[in-house]
Amino acid sequence: MTRSRGLLALSPLIVFLAVYLVSSFIAKDFYKVPVVAAFLLASAYALFITKGRLEDRVTIFSHGAGNTNVLLMIWIFVLAGVFATTAKDIGSIDAVVAATLHVLPGRFILVGLFVAACFISMAIGTSVGTIVALVPIASGLASGTGAPLAMVVASIVGGAFFGDNLSFISDTTIASTRSQGCSMADKFRTNIWIAGPAAVIVAAVYVALGQGFSASAPDQSFNLLLLVPYLSVIVLALCGLNVLGVLGIGIVLNAVIGLSLGKFGWIGFLQSAGAGVASMGDLIIVTMLAGGMLEVIRVNGGIDWIINALTRRISGRRGAESTIALLVALANICTANNTIAIITTGSIARDIASHFGVDPRKSASILDTFSCIVQGLLPYGAQLLMASGLAGISVASIIGCLYYPLALLVFAILAIWLRFPRGQRMP
Repeated sequence: MTRSRGLLALSPLIVFLAVYLVSSFIAKDFYKVPVVAAFLLASAYALFITKGRLEDRVTIFSHGAGNTNVLLMIWIFVLAGVFATTAKDIGSIDAVVAATLHVLPGRFILVGLFVAACFISMAIGTSVGTIVALVPIASGLASGTGAPLAMVVASIVGGAFFGDNLSFISDTTIASTRSQGCSMADKFRTNIWIAGPAAVIVAAVYVALGQGFSASAPDQSFNLLLLVPYLSVIVLALCGLNVLGVLGIGIVLNAVIGLSLGKFGWIGFLQSAGAGVASMGDLIIVTMLAGGMLEVIRVNGGIDWIINALTRRISGRRGAESTIALLVALANICTANNTIAIITTGSIARDIASHFGVDPRKSASILDTFSCIVQGLLPYGAQLLMASGLAGISVASIIGCLYYPLALLVFAILAIWLRFPRGQRMP
C-alpha cells in the first residue's frame, strides 16, 4: 500500500480528533462538544473515502458496529446504567459514601480509591469491572470531601489500569504472554519493575493533593442493608464472576431491597431501570460509531499499513523494543481495544523480538504496557466512556487529571532506553 493510501485509510481518526479538539478549543470548553457528534462526522467521512457501492460500505461499517466485542461493551453499559441508577434511587450509593467517610479521612480519599482500584482490578482482571464497581460513589465522595469530581474519577480509572496491566487473569496478560511464548509469572516480574514505580509515585502525588481535602463523618445514620448491593458487586467481582453476572445480581438485589424498604414500587423500579438505560444512550451510540469507523479503517488497510511502515527499518535491540511499543500503541488507537491490539500485533512483535534478541518477557511486557497506556488516554476507549457516563462528566476532564498512564509511559520509555529490569537473559 502506498504512503498516500495508507494515510488516507487512517484519516478518519485524524478527522475525529480535529473536529473534537479544534471545536473544543474554539468553544474554550471541552464540555460543550459532544463526542458522539465528532464521531458521526468522522464516520460519514470514513464511508465517503471508501471505495465500492454505498450499500457495501455501510455493510462494512455495520459489521464493525455490531462486532461481538462492541456488543459486549454495550450490554455492560446497559446493565451498569441500570445498576447505578437503581442503587442511587434506593439510597445505596449515599449509604456507601457515608460509610466510606466514616472510615477514611477526606485527605486520603484520592489515594484510598487509587489503591483500592489497583487491588480490585488486579484481582478481577478487568479495568471496566473495577470502574463499574467504584465510579458510582465518586460524586458523593467528591462533594463530601471537596475534591474535584474529575480527579476522584481519574484516581479510580488510573488504579483500574494498573491492576488490569498486571493481573494474571487479565485478557491483555493472557494475550501478550501467549503471543510471546513466556509465562505470566515471568511477565509479571518484568512488568512490576515498570508499573510499580509509576504507581508509587502517583500514590504519593494523590497523598499530597489530598492534604487540601477534608471531611467530617456524616451525622445521619444509614441502613446497613443498603450497603449489600454495592458490597455484593465488589465481592462477586473478586470471586471471578463475569461482569455481566455481577451487574445482573446487583440489579436484582437493588430491586429486592428497594421494594422491601418501600423505596419504590414495581412501577417505580421499572422507571428507575429505564432511566438507567437511557443514561447510557450516548455511550452506546459512540461505541457503535467507533466500532464501525475503526472497522472501515481496518478494511481499507490502515492497520496493515502501520505495521509495514514501522517494521521496514529496525536497527538494534532498543530500536526493536521501540518498534514493538509504537506498533501496539498505534494498533490500539485504531481498534480502541487493548486486547485486540495485542492479538493483532503479537505475532509480528514475536518475530521482531526473536530476530533482534529481545527477551520474550520484555516484549510481552511492552505489548501489555503500551496498549494499557494508550487505552487509558483514548477519549473513545470503553473505560473512559464508562467512567464519564457513570460520573456524568466529560471524558476530557477525566483525562486532564489522569496521572497514572502518563507516569507509566515515562517508566516504560525508560525501561526501553535504560534496558531495565537488568539481569534478564533469553530463555
